[in-house]
Amino acid sequence: MLAAASCMGAAAQAPTTWTADNGNGTFTNPLFYDEFSDPDILRVGDDYYLAGTTMHSVPGLVILHSRDLVNWENVSYCFDRFDFTDDQFSLRNHKEIYGQGIWAPCIRYSGGTFYVFSNINGKGLQCYTATDIRGPWTHHNMRGNIYDLGVLFDDDGKIYAIHGYGEVKCTELKADMSGPVEGSERVIIPNGSAVGEGHHMYKIDGRYYLISTDYRPNGRTLCSRADNIWGPYETRVITADETYGYHAASLTQVPRGEQYRIGHDGTPFGLPDPDVNATACSNAHQGGIVQYKDGSWWALFMQDFHSIGRTVCLMPMTWVDGWPMVGLEGNLGRAPRTWFKPGTQQGAEAADAEAIMPHGPYVRSDDFNGKQLARIWQWNHNPDDRKWALRGGQLRLAAMPAEQLMWARNSLTQRVTGPISEATVELDIRGMKEGDVAGLGNINVPCSWLGIVKGAKKDYTLRWFEQATNDTVDIPVQLTGTRIWLRMKGLYDLDRAQYFYSTDGKTFVPAGREMVLSYQLITFQGSRHALFAFNSLGREGGYALFDNFTVGEPRADRSGNMPVGKTVRIINLATGKPMAALPHGLMHDTHARDNSAQTHFRMLNRGHGRVVLQCEDGRYVWVSGTGLPGDVRLTTDEAKAEVFLFQDYLEHEFMLMGLSNNRYIGKSPTTGSPYSMDYTGADPARKNGAVFKWVEVRE
Repeated sequence: MLAAASCMGAAAQAPTTWTADNGNGTFTNPLFYDEFSDPDILRVGDDYYLAGTTMHSVPGLVILHSRDLVNWENVSYCFDRFDFTDDQFSLRNHKEIYGQGIWAPCIRYSGGTFYVFSNINGKGLQCYTATDIRGPWTHHNMRGNIYDLGVLFDDDGKIYAIHGYGEVKCTELKADMSGPVEGSERVIIPNGSAVGEGHHMYKIDGRYYLISTDYRPNGRTLCSRADNIWGPYETRVITADETYGYHAASLTQVPRGEQYRIGHDGTPFGLPDPDVNATACSNAHQGGIVQYKDGSWWALFMQDFHSIGRTVCLMPMTWVDGWPMVGLEGNLGRAPRTWFKPGTQQGAEAADAEAIMPHGPYVRSDDFNGKQLARIWQWNHNPDDRKWALRGGQLRLAAMPAEQLMWARNSLTQRVTGPISEATVELDIRGMKEGDVAGLGNINVPCSWLGIVKGAKKDYTLRWFEQATNDTVDIPVQLTGTRIWLRMKGLYDLDRAQYFYSTDGKTFVPAGREMVLSYQLITFQGSRHALFAFNSLGREGGYALFDNFTVGEPRADRSGNMPVGKTVRIINLATGKPMAALPHGLMHDTHARDNSAQTHFRMLNRGHGRVVLQCEDGRYVWVSGTGLPGDVRLTTDEAKAEVFLFQDYLEHEFMLMGLSNNRYIGKSPTTGSPYSMDYTGADPARKNGAVFKWVEVRE
């Protein structure tokens, strides 16, 4: 695990992987900057467990553990491989389960046993049970047409599954997990009630609460409540439009009338430009809620983060008139990107808070010297265990017949991590035979790869391939031995990636062109690194050796993101104009070239991510009323200065959340009004007037 580090103050040691924990009593979303979709949260005592979707990848149904809801560790998977013999689970005979597999789990605990419920396409409802969260897990095939479900163990010992889209149903489950109780299914919320899917059921203070998500016409999360499990239910929206300033990603398109074939080259893919103003369904939505040990309530909802895929955000909740609303008093329905950790008060650690070193959920790099693969690795479909090995400190992959990467068996994958990262691996080609292809790829739709193609005799070609355009580039390369280093660098917030290679492990040269990445609803996964070997001539080939897989994350250390103590110009992204302190006593803006003292502000540190703004002329920013235009003013009295919580949007972009009303300072780009503190959050394009970029003033 990483040593404790603060991205908002002095750091004991700079983090090397993304962690939401800022080391100062605050956290910054997302919890993980890699894929973790359909999260469901469970509390058992002072321990918290998070289960997530794994689709066609194995080991399957990932489970993370935390003591503070911010720092997580991968502790278990429910199974090592799909225990069905059908060809599609193992990529045999041109059959596959891309976009299927196992998804939308529900994790529960009752009577000393952990339960994880989920659906496998074509196989029905599945349940995995264990008395220890680390396993071993027992598989129960419950069958039945129940999916995307929430499960409730009620006080009377009955077990209920809530499921369905639009028309929501409740079905009783047998206690031995052998299946549903015959004839028990009933509709509890009829169609036309604006309720969607992805259900999470809770019983709180004797009342039933159902958290669901809807995507028509765009994403919203709803709560339905009733005094009886069978209803009647009333429904409220509890969060909408919280995108954290991320617009909907470009979704891979296949033209109408074209038959899409997942593993074949030449499919006419479309990667349209995204609508940067659209929320669509990328906002924070499906997930669970939990009560922290101090009594506070939190939502852990997923959100689309471009080509990363879907990941998890931690959102404070406020109970209002018996409804669990996402957000804070004065700003319900939205949630801060940076907020105080559970168990803290304004960033100060609670007296009984457990000292937890900030860390990420996975160890991403692997030198393959161990007896087992690092926990982050997953196989693309069930592997053939006869065709791979950890031997001599290397990963050995045998080349089995395949026409293309997406059909290559035993491809070893892991999630990419953002916002920027680069994965590098050393490839030894000594065991490759004619027709073998081996290298580093991106398993996505469309896919891409960079690798070595073995020809006749000692003929080797370095090849870059991009499925989006069915484009191939062969690169002449002279190897002094049998090793070559391959690298993929991703700018995932921008949906861009580029491959590189090196013949000495030190100097890297670009290969191919910069590629556009996408998220897509074909495999329901974001970008994934892949180590692969296959034979393109339709026969059993040789083998490839992989070593020293490393992941570098240059944005993991966020200690320089917050300009505490610096004098800066604050540029509004909506207008390109700097914030200005008017002699009249109001906050407004001025022309883009103005570099006068009235555009110079110093961020004064108030601890735990909190700052005060002081103009270079000595005046402080304060709020005299409710935060409307004209209420944001200047004062010489430091005691009246507004305390803001700095919201880190990376790359010097930020928002300022006023702690007097839990809203954001901003200025309309169209009305000409002065600054107000009445903004609920960022819009998807970050151009509504509440998001800024700081530029340091050099003396």
